[in-house]
Amino acid sequence: MIAIIKKELKQYFYSMVGFVFLAFFLAIIGLYTWAGNLSQGIGNFEATLGNLTFIYVILIPILTMRIVAEENKQKTDQLLYTAPISLTRVIIGKYLAVMALFTIGVLVISLYPLLIRSYGDGVRLSLAYSSIIGFYLLGAANIAIGLFISSLTESQVIAAVVSFIVLLLSNMLSSIATMLPSDSLSQAVMLAVLWVVVCVIVYNTMKNIIVTGVLAVVGEAVIWGIYIVKSSLFENLLSKVADIFVVSSRYADFELGILKYDAIVYYLSVVFIFIFLTIQVIKKKRFS
Repeated sequence: MIAIIKKELKQYFYSMVGFVFLAFFLAIIGLYTWAGNLSQGIGNFEATLGNLTFIYVILIPILTMRIVAEENKQKTDQLLYTAPISLTRVIIGKYLAVMALFTIGVLVISLYPLLIRSYGDGVRLSLAYSSIIGFYLLGAANIAIGLFISSLTESQVIAAVVSFIVLLLSNMLSSIATMLPSDSLSQAVMLAVLWVVVCVIVYNTMKNIIVTGVLAVVGEAVIWGIYIVKSSLFENLLSKVADIFVVSSRYADFELGILKYDAIVYYLSVVFIFIFLTIQVIKKKRFS
């Protein structure tokens, strides 16, 4: 696994992607810190960092677009299937390589609260470093999502564009959900349609019509069965469901200095799920 991490890190810096990511990452955060803290003499670095969660929508696709897609395009993915170590270790090694690069950037910005504090006493370090922890976990989750999307295609451009769209929608889901009809019937219909879309995605991933059919029938039966028994459960249901998929929504607690157990578990769960899905996608290619 160490060899995989070293190989990936070398490729990031040989191709300049690593330098470009770090340059933009530090430049954007540095600019916001200067404008929001240093130039105004304000010590609320946690608020500055909270306004920067959008940075992942732009930079994560650039960071993750090549990690598996390039292997698929150059057909070196065949080496993954015959590597002397397990496929799981290969994918985890790739993920850890991206995380190592990301960690370098986060370690640098971890010095910013101390720098701001040297200009005054208004910095609350507990809030600042709690927000940095949340910012790091949010980035780790988004990187796992980008890794999964990169495994689905041979084109780095497509991987970057799809990752951008997915991460953007993830940040906008709550706002979109509030604009939809909130009555029970409308919510049930939209949920049923959404389940069909999920089943189509499952079929495109697994190419197994039986599994997809069973999922579709069981899911639709459950949705309409619950609606018949207790339709009130569907009121504003999509808003609650959307909240689960808005990865950035858990960051607010860290910004307030609250290290909530469930928020940490949520981010780690997102990382685990998307790494697992990436491994399954590549295993499917191996067996096909």
